[in-house]
Amino acid sequence: MLKDFFGDKPFWKISLKLAIPIAIQNMLTSSFALIDTLMVSRLGDIALSSVGMAGQWNWLLNLVSFGLCSGMSVLAAQYWGVGDKKSMRKVFGIALIASLFVSVFFASVGLLIPEKIIYIFNKDSNVIASGSQYMQIACLGYPAVALNIIMSGFLRNIEKVKVPMYVSAITTILNAFMNYCFIFGKFGAKEMGVSGAALATCLSAWMGPVLLLIISIIQKNEMVKNIKDIISFNLDLIKLFLKRAMPVVFNESVWALGIVILNTIYSNMGYEYYAAVTILKTMTDLSFAFFVGLGNACVIMVGKSVGSGKIERAVTDSKRFSFIIPAIALLIGSLMAIFKTPLISIFNTGENISEITLLTAQAIVVFTGLEMALRMIPYVQVVGVFRSGGDTLIGMICDVSSLWFLSIPAAALACYIFNLPFLAVFVLAYLAEDIPKAIFCLVHFKSLKWLKPVTDEGIAGKNEYMLKNNKTNKVKLH
Repeated sequence: MLKDFFGDKPFWKISLKLAIPIAIQNMLTSSFALIDTLMVSRLGDIALSSVGMAGQWNWLLNLVSFGLCSGMSVLAAQYWGVGDKKSMRKVFGIALIASLFVSVFFASVGLLIPEKIIYIFNKDSNVIASGSQYMQIACLGYPAVALNIIMSGFLRNIEKVKVPMYVSAITTILNAFMNYCFIFGKFGAKEMGVSGAALATCLSAWMGPVLLLIISIIQKNEMVKNIKDIISFNLDLIKLFLKRAMPVVFNESVWALGIVILNTIYSNMGYEYYAAVTILKTMTDLSFAFFVGLGNACVIMVGKSVGSGKIERAVTDSKRFSFIIPAIALLIGSLMAIFKTPLISIFNTGENISEITLLTAQAIVVFTGLEMALRMIPYVQVVGVFRSGGDTLIGMICDVSSLWFLSIPAAALACYIFNLPFLAVFVLAYLAEDIPKAIFCLVHFKSLKWLKPVTDEGIAGKNEYMLKNNKTNKVKLH
């Protein structure tokens, strides 16, 4: 069995070629938050907590943009499989315009009413003042963040995975340098505290799409080869994009809103606890980068096979990813739990973090590390397998229902009715979401109902595969 999953050299050659650059890019992107957190942590619990709360609005934008990017990738990967580059560029244009509209809305809210956003998470006047100060500057970079996500996603779909990686390396180094200068007033810059962190994040964010565009022009790749295609999409393609993308956008948006509600419950139990959650999120985002790389490799490889009608290959590869990602999560999560103390101590170099924050952070790092393999089971199915096969609706239902109908009520009851301690509330919220979701996803994966090709080649290949394997889940040709 292990030989079936790990012994296919062509599989590993292609998947690692795609996954490693994407993983490195996501590690670099996550280090934006890591750098902010490490440097801001030297300013104390209030500054750390407020920046984490302000970052929730940006994180919500990231997930909406990721939803648009995933919707684009569902179609783009299959079009790439049959060489339909024109349709790929049109889908890219739809996602690009949609992401700009969304990011401008988020930026406007963050600029005009930052206090109301922070107030959702914490009522402390010092936290609100510090978080609002950060958000009003950082939100000016939101359109750049959205553009970067869509442009990087398109380049990954055409297997130009190294370009986003190089750009992320440059912007991360720039972000670190500017953070150091603006937060602490180095190299002649004014000492700005949390405002300096926001300014550094904003400026470095805009470097991303600018560099992606410049490199694409130099390479003359598909993103810039025919600009007319990007703005000449038709109504039928918009309908198809909306049909495949909107469940993903709704999924990411409503799931993100649910996480915001959970974070609101955590933060209102005490800003020290939310500071611990901020430390955890920074660590898990960094460790999560490799899974994002493998998840994107799954979307590209399985989606390309589905689009070109190689269904047996798509199913085989999806099984491999479904086993490998949780297995790697078990290893990484265990290492996080074992080395919790030195990992957490990195965030207290200025010795301004309270003991309750540090102890809470250690406890939730151990739990999430040991639980990581369970969480990765539905992740690889919803984000990798189902979406690459063209099934975006079931993943949405599974994600949203498990969070809103199980996890949030469990956390609210534990906190407000039974008055349980923070750690118990946190653990219940995780398990109430992940256990039923993992079971449901595995059942749907086995059914093969996630195979929903959009190309004629894919539809014909699926029907042939179903006939060969005595399945009944067939579709008609266009």
